[in-house]
Amino acid sequence: MVSGANRSFFWMVASGVVVLDFLTKRLAVATLAHRPVPLAGDWLSFQLVYNPGAAFGIHVGGYSRWVFMALAIVALVVLGSMVRQTDRSQPARLVALGLVCGGAVGNLIDRITSARGVVDFIDVWIGPFHWPTFNVADMAVSCGAVLLALILWNEGRRGEPARGEQADVAGAS
Repeated sequence: MVSGANRSFFWMVASGVVVLDFLTKRLAVATLAHRPVPLAGDWLSFQLVYNPGAAFGIHVGGYSRWVFMALAIVALVVLGSMVRQTDRSQPARLVALGLVCGGAVGNLIDRITSARGVVDFIDVWIGPFHWPTFNVADMAVSCGAVLLALILWNEGRRGEPARGEQADVAGAS
């Protein structure tokens, strides 16, 4: 189970993401309402966008706000269970869970406080290809999810040979 120190580490990562996301979104709303700000030529700019749907602009109609709010809460409950089950020897897993939870909470705050949608402001173009506009919470969820997937995949790989070895030992007796 998670020790108090490791649980504090999880909370530091998650709350750091929430605070950074909140501050950057407020700055974006205050400064980008009237015009985008180019950062690196035509391929990177800050531009204020409200996303009433989910990642990549996925919508489920007029109830998108409520559906994605409910899904976020369910995901946070599941992730909370994973945090409680994480062993103290797995700090990378706690970082991954902290990133995903912090990002989910950051976007959930927007869904709760505004019917306009989640504040997105990082806009990337690569030639004619446009990546959907995103925010700090989205980056945290994406990076945390990839890290968590790699950790779980690695745990599964380590677990498979151990089971195979046990079967060989049992067969040899």
